Amino acid sequence: MQVVVDEVGKLVPDILPPNVTDFEMVFGKIWVEKPMIREADGTERPICPMEARLRDLTYAAPVMLEMHYKKDGVENEKKTIHIGNMPVMIKSTQCYLKELNREELIKKGEDPMDPGGYFIVNGTERVIVIIEDLSPNKIFVERQKIGPYPYIAKIFSEDDQLRIPHLIQKSKAGLINVTFTRINKASAVLLLKALGLDKDKDIVEAIQPNDRMMSDIYINLYESTDIKNQKQALISLGKKLGVTQIEEKMIYKAQTMIDKFLFPHIGHDENSRLLKAHYLAKCIRKLLQLSYSIIKEDDKDHYINKRLRLCGEMMEGLFRFAFRILVSDMKYNFERLVKRGKLPSLQAITRSQLLTSRIKSNLATGEWVGGRRGVSQHLARCNFVDTISHLKRVVSSLTSSRENFEARDIHPTHWGKLCACETPEGPNVGLRKYLAITCEISTNVSKDDNKKIIDSLKNNGMETIRGCK
Repeated sequence: MQVVVDEVGKLVPDILPPNVTDFEMVFGKIWVEKPMIREADGTERPICPMEARLRDLTYAAPVMLEMHYKKDGVENEKKTIHIGNMPVMIKSTQCYLKELNREELIKKGEDPMDPGGYFIVNGTERVIVIIEDLSPNKIFVERQKIGPYPYIAKIFSEDDQLRIPHLIQKSKAGLINVTFTRINKASAVLLLKALGLDKDKDIVEAIQPNDRMMSDIYINLYESTDIKNQKQALISLGKKLGVTQIEEKMIYKAQTMIDKFLFPHIGHDENSRLLKAHYLAKCIRKLLQLSYSIIKEDDKDHYINKRLRLCGEMMEGLFRFAFRILVSDMKYNFERLVKRGKLPSLQAITRSQLLTSRIKSNLATGEWVGGRRGVSQHLARCNFVDTISHLKRVVSSLTSSRENFEARDIHPTHWGKLCACETPEGPNVGLRKYLAITCEISTNVSKDDNKKIIDSLKNNGMETIRGCK
């Protein structure tokens, strides 16, 4: 949650209070308290899961955020604002049942054998299923049996905010083009030059082709002989975006496009362009190696190429969506009151019910950010084994209407991770799976851990790309 708040950082209104030249709202620390309930008479007290079930309530905790105004460079006193309520997972660190022993659980009317791992929304137990997806930020190469492009590479580039598919294709004539967002089939050499590798020698050194691949490299370089430098490449890219204004506008639009939408997992600033160029060169080299049968196609069903999106990641995406709506609403409320000649308080412009209702609605219906459905499901309670099975359910992102025979089959890499027996019959066969008893899921490493890994690699002889920080 703190990562989401730090992404926004501050709110700058378009309409400023009278006699103020610089004004912004700065967001600080965010935290979740213990589950509470507000009664009809306005009193607040702690609530346990069983009471939430019996009274058809939501087992949720208040979310508090530190905010303050910054007016003409002077910061006001920090205020702690209640921005909404967040449903709390049973037996999580914020849950009252986490630290209780068997006797204490029985005394509170709770089931001591209950595994937890689900939410209570409007008195109903809801579980967020595990979503199986292709690994992001990884190059997948494959052959196409039909069409003008027999060899293609796909990358699903993903950072905290964006998930953008990239398609790199090699035609039968040897030409290589790149497609992403609004850029459709742009020459790979054109993109490399726009990213800073404006000399043919630098492009060849970045791709590192063998003698057999050089003929394809020559063809692509020949197609872009008119592009002499980075400026010309950016202008040409701006034309592809449909910009018909002056050259400076074309260059700005092209730079914005490659900074924001080309391989966003690498970065969004000017310093990342050279790294993106070398990453694109790496993609081209792998595509050429496939076309000359140096390597085989990537096996998408191999479990090393899969990632499981757990409840925490799904809730993070939902909170990011709800928080940005809340920030937009705060901006609207602030500007509306400023027009009346008032400087509103932070609590007056914050509608906590907005964030609460948005998160509760998605959990109650199962409709999630990105158009996914069935992410949140009613917890099965036929028997204890059925409950455990439901908590371990893994749902593929593929649609059940498509055949996808290979994706439905058991793969040798499923051993020890997924149950080989339990799967439904019919359209969902092989697409709805269940974790094995022996399965353990590792989570992403933090930025500090990433830095330690990179420092260790540098100490063991890894060199950085020339010109990159």
